[in-house]
Order: sequence, then structure tokens, then C-alpha cells
Amino acid sequence: MAAKKKKLFILDTNVILHDPSCIKQFTNHDIIIPITVIEELDSFKKGNETINFHAREFARTLDSFSEEKPFHGGFKIGPRKGRIFIKLEKEFHPNLINSFSTDKPDHRILNIAYHAVEENPDKHVMVVTKDVNLRMKAKSVGLQAMDYTTDHVKDISTLYKGRRIEENVPDEVIDALYNKPYEVDTAFLGKKNNLKAHEYLILKGSKKSALGSVDPFTGNIRHVSKFNAYGIKPRNAEQTFALDALTNNNVSLVSIAGKAGTGKTLLALAAGLETRKSYRQIFMARPIVPLSNKDIGYLPGDVKSKLDPYMQPLYDNLGVIQNQFSDKSSNHTNIRRYLDEEKLVISPLAYIRGRSLVKVYFIVDEAQNLTPHEVKTIITRAGEGTKMIFTGDIFQIDHPYLDSHSNGLSYLIERMQGQEIYAHVNLEKGERSELAEIASNLL
Repeated sequence: MAAKKKKLFILDTNVILHDPSCIKQFTNHDIIIPITVIEELDSFKKGNETINFHAREFARTLDSFSEEKPFHGGFKIGPRKGRIFIKLEKEFHPNLINSFSTDKPDHRILNIAYHAVEENPDKHVMVVTKDVNLRMKAKSVGLQAMDYTTDHVKDISTLYKGRRIEENVPDEVIDALYNKPYEVDTAFLGKKNNLKAHEYLILKGSKKSALGSVDPFTGNIRHVSKFNAYGIKPRNAEQTFALDALTNNNVSLVSIAGKAGTGKTLLALAAGLETRKSYRQIFMARPIVPLSNKDIGYLPGDVKSKLDPYMQPLYDNLGVIQNQFSDKSSNHTNIRRYLDEEKLVISPLAYIRGRSLVKVYFIVDEAQNLTPHEVKTIITRAGEGTKMIFTGDIFQIDHPYLDSHSNGLSYLIERMQGQEIYAHVNLEKGERSELAEIASNLL
């Protein structure tokens, strides 16, 4: 039986900016980093956006591997790892010169890969890029190409929803949830008892129903009741579950997924205001994904005017909450005071670096536009007493190199389900308006 060919991966710049630790993910296979990629990373190293930090982090990692060793001939990444090579530019291959311009970085990477195939007949050469167009170009000239899938969620259709419906529940079980101690054990589920920590349930009996949640500390199902949060009243069972998770002191990490109009951001902000006394600060942030992947520098005006369009949806939700109360009520005026005193802060996500996240109610909106590595970086900054909330729609992604399988929100839901400090709720019903719901479903 012939020995299996060792693989040789050629990395594109976007893979490194997506995950700066990517070179550690290819086990014992070899990696080529075209010099064009190094040049592109150099152009990203200045700035305060996440990709700028990733570019600098990768450069430091690469430097630590190659310290006191020449790049020529490659160098070992680590035990049971392959070698890494920095490849200089080569004369454009005759098979490519008529189809691809030589001044585009993608085409120079393609050229390095084409030469690598001829120079390494004993290896399986693969271009790794998150750019679907480059993958198509590579395949058009006979090269193997793939997406970077290390942090992909494999099956979105089975992604954890955070709640389930149980039919034919005995009425005495439902009655018990409405009476002290407002909880029941899970014996009535029999063999179906595969519940996860903080999973929510809609329990339906012959004539009665109740809402419940799995308490990971007792193993019982506790009753979940409907309540208002800073003037915002839940309109369906899923919104009730979301508010419960958002105000539960035993849950320090919450994710809320759902399409536009389901109330994700509004509920998160209302819960933050409702529980404000438990936290030093409410911080709302969202990643900036400029139109057509352009840097915000191309927009006119100062920094504030550049960022205002991205932050406005958060202010809109704040306005909805504020307008639940009269102009003279304390709940109305307190919101303005919180903003003035920076007890409530709305800011681009990139601006949190260096901040102390101790006893903070931290809301990350549009989390589907974050990479898994970015989500991990944010969560690992959580200090004592901090609660983190990630909201977004995994099917509505603006980032050019992410999809429903590879975004940070999907990855978070997949990896954190079942943890005792984590709760997830998937909101399905739009509550913005009848018109918005019809448009969301039909258009």
C-alpha cells in the first residue's frame, strides 16, 4: 500500500488575520507563507482594529519560532509539527501569465502555489484561503484549495437552540412549578432526561403549561416567570427565557441569536439597566465591518462622525427603552445621567482593548461578525463580577470572510453549551412589527 502523501499548505493573508495562531493547527504538515503575505501583514500592523492586533501577534509568533535561525530551508514549528517556509517571489509561471495580472497579491500567492506543486511532487499541495474567489481561481488552474475550517461549526441545522418543548407533561408537575419551592425534579422525563445546564423548557400538559429552566446546581427544573425589565415586557416564551438568562446572577455568559426584529439587543440593554446596581458599568459594543470591506478612514469627517453610523442602532434601542417612561420620570432621566457619567457606554468593540472589565455588564452586539479567535479574546478579558452577552444573527453576516459555520457566535454556542455559567436562547419570532415579520419571512 502506497504511503500517504504529506501535505503542504500555502496560507493566504486572510487566514492569519482570522486566526493568528493558525500555523499551530496543521499538525505534522508543512506550511508555506509567501513573502507577499508578509508584505500584506506589514500593511495591517498599524492601528487599533482587531486585525491590526492579529497581524502584530502573528509577526511576534513567527519571530519567536525563527529566532537565531535563518528562514532559508524552513524551520520546525514544534514537536509533532511540520516545518514552515517563507517563500520569495518567483517569475510568473508560463501557465498563469496570460490569465492573471502580476500586480495583484492574490495572483502572486497563486503563482507561489503553482510552483510549489512542481517543486514538491511527493506532497499534496493545498492553498488555504477564506477568499472564495481565490479558491475558485486556484481550482481553475488545477490547484487544490480549501477554506480554513479548524474553527468551523460542522452542522448549523443541529446547533443548540437553548430551549425545547415537552408535550404531555403531567398536570401535577406543572402545578408543582407554580407552588413553593417552584421547582420539580426531572424524573417525569424518563429516558429523555438529557437536559443541559440552563436549558429552557416549554412544558405543556393536557390543559396547563409552564416555563422552566434546568438549574445545574440542583439538577431540578425551576419555574421561569414573566417579568418586566426596565419597562420592556417580553412578548413570547423565548423573550421571557432571554430576560431570565440576562438577569440570572448564576450565569456570567449569555448568547442570544435570532433574526432582525426578534428583540436581541433591546432585551440585553433593558436587562442591563434593570440590574445596573450589580455592576460598575454597562458597556455596549459592536464590531465595525465597513461597507465593501473598506477601512473607515475613507469616510468623511472626524472619528466620531465616522463611527456614529455604526453605533446608531444601539442608541435607537436605548431610545425605545427611554420612551417607555415620561420625560420627567427617574427611569427616563437616569439613562441620560448614566451616559453622562459613563456608567453606560456605547463604543466600537476595538476600543475596549486596555480597559478593565471588572464588574461590567458587557454587551457585544452583532457578534456574528466576529471570528472565533476574537470571541475568545473578548471573553478571556472578563474580570471578577463581569457578565458577558453576545447577540447576533448567524445567518446575516457582513464580514467578507465569515459565514454561518465559521463566525464567532456560532462557535461560541457550539463550544459552550452545557457549561454551568452559560445560557443560550434562540429567538425565532419577530416582534418589531407585523410588516417587519412578513418582510423577514418572505423577502
